[in-house]
Amino acid sequence: MSTPTLVAAPRLEPASRQRLAWLVALVGLVAFGFVLDIALGPVRIPVLMVVKILFGQATDSPAWAFIVRQIRLPKALTALVAGSGLAVSGLQMQTLFRNPLAGPSALGLTAGAGLGVAVVMLASGSAAGGFAIRALGVGGSWALVLAATIGAALVMALVLALSARVRDNVVLLIVGLMIASVTGAIVSLWQYFSAPEQIQEYLLWTFGSVGGVVGSHLVVLAAVVGVGLALAFASAKPLNALLLGENYARSMGLSVGRARTLIIASTSLLAGAITAFCGPIGFIGIAVPHLTRGLLRTADHRVLLPGTCLAGAALTLGCDCLAQLPGSQTPLPLSVVTSLLGAPVVLWVVLRRQNIRSSFS
Repeated sequence: MSTPTLVAAPRLEPASRQRLAWLVALVGLVAFGFVLDIALGPVRIPVLMVVKILFGQATDSPAWAFIVRQIRLPKALTALVAGSGLAVSGLQMQTLFRNPLAGPSALGLTAGAGLGVAVVMLASGSAAGGFAIRALGVGGSWALVLAATIGAALVMALVLALSARVRDNVVLLIVGLMIASVTGAIVSLWQYFSAPEQIQEYLLWTFGSVGGVVGSHLVVLAAVVGVGLALAFASAKPLNALLLGENYARSMGLSVGRARTLIIASTSLLAGAITAFCGPIGFIGIAVPHLTRGLLRTADHRVLLPGTCLAGAALTLGCDCLAQLPGSQTPLPLSVVTSLLGAPVVLWVVLRRQNIRSSFS
């Protein structure tokens, strides 16, 4: 009788172990930021009490349980979903265009959503007042969500039509920037001729917020972002091939047109839905992919996609926590905090890795 041979388990290389350690650390950061985001606010709730409430344990304070479950839990979930979606959409755009400055707004989707909201909120004072649900934040109105989604969808349809004729990704990026400039000019012109109270409502939406998405809104947002993330993870191999150029990708048997359509559709779903529900949230889509590349030190999208997803969620939760720190009844605008935190992150990564352009060539 022969002695069975023991086969040693494959050992991870040091670089792979380091990436795995970073991914585990990012999971821990997301969990910590999620609980801390729920604990912070005008009414400070102990972290241990938050954990007990989240796990359904009894508490002596029904008011705390109501605040956690009905108000802050949906806000933290929205921050998690929005951060993941914006970061992944930014990663896809930077890879597709091979441009470190590309982001979710590169194709004009954010501007299109903003134009849709402007149509509702600046059309007439009575319409704006009726559609903006102040109790939930301006992002909680179904009318605003529908208008923003239609605006982003129209821009997506235009970009998809142009992508069938424009084969150069750089030219397509310029087209997207021009679309964003035109829509931004239309909104600015509309604001110039609008009443001050109408402009105030629109400006509140442009500040960005994750506190107005509750109930069925959150279910719809999570479902749409889930579809967009699924498409993004399905495009991991095409994204790796596109890093080496379209000619190489075609030589590997990749249908470049189909891959571009898949990536643009995924980005449109992510950026359009998040902008519609939460308003424009800046710098997450640009900063997080660079931060993730600097941490994981890889260009493989099979690793970058989950890492970017986790880092985007962690950074957005962290920014929302910082927005609560002043302790006032009104938190700071989320978009302001993400921009203040995102710009130094990009500068740090660029200065630390001066050959950042090599990640896209």
